Amino acid sequence: MAVIALAGGLGAPGVTTTAMALLLTWPLETGHRVVLAECDPDGGAILPGALQGTLSNSHGMRNLALAGRQNQLGEAFWRQLVDVTDAGTRDRLVLPGLYDPAHASSMGPVWDQLAHLFAGVEEHQHDVLVDLGRRGAFGPSGVLAQRADVVLVVARNTLRSLQSAEVRLTALREQVGNAPEIGLLLVDRGSFSKEEVQKHLKTDVVATLPWRPAEAAVLSDGASQPRKFESSEFMRAARTTTEKVLAMVATRRARLGPPGQSGRAVAGAR
Repeated sequence: MAVIALAGGLGAPGVTTTAMALLLTWPLETGHRVVLAECDPDGGAILPGALQGTLSNSHGMRNLALAGRQNQLGEAFWRQLVDVTDAGTRDRLVLPGLYDPAHASSMGPVWDQLAHLFAGVEEHQHDVLVDLGRRGAFGPSGVLAQRADVVLVVARNTLRSLQSAEVRLTALREQVGNAPEIGLLLVDRGSFSKEEVQKHLKTDVVATLPWRPAEAAVLSDGASQPRKFESSEFMRAARTTTEKVLAMVATRRARLGPPGQSGRAVAGAR
């Protein structure tokens, strides 16, 4: 099982949309589950976006702040997860993010506890996708990037977005060292090729997602699914991306073993 952190930069590269695409296409063996945790300190987008406001703010990251202070994070975490499967199988789950960025100040001690929890849930056959948004890979929530197996920087292949990604990648390497594998996920919205990006940024481009606004809007805003959405080029590219990401995890595990400490704060998994 794996912990994958996704981070972005300027230019609205689509971190949450990409994370949702990976969540819905993540390969699952029998009994395995995948969780998308929206850990963007600037606030979450999934509740009003992909879930179209169908749930109140009764679920989500903010409710973990008090639980963390009371040493009950492990129990509370599982109660906050939302099933995004049509069949109610609870094998693809979302932890909605903060609905008000002002609440981020109360999360300071919780990020470290969450990092331990994410490392520990692999014992319960869960993979975790961590959406860090534009700023979450740094500051107090940066511990989630430090203890991941893989950190993926999402960027469009435009000059503006790639310049931002270059700054982010430099800062990430200084912060996390060689612990997690670091790679780029490109959204094909510009003119720079994969080879040009890799050469200039000195970072492997793990995969490229096509620019498909209609398909992306399903994941970002809960728009109606276009015909053959699940077999669309966008979703096929997402499935291919999951395979490449899991290969990165295997490489990292062979080099260093599982990240963080397991077995802490995972009570109540179900």
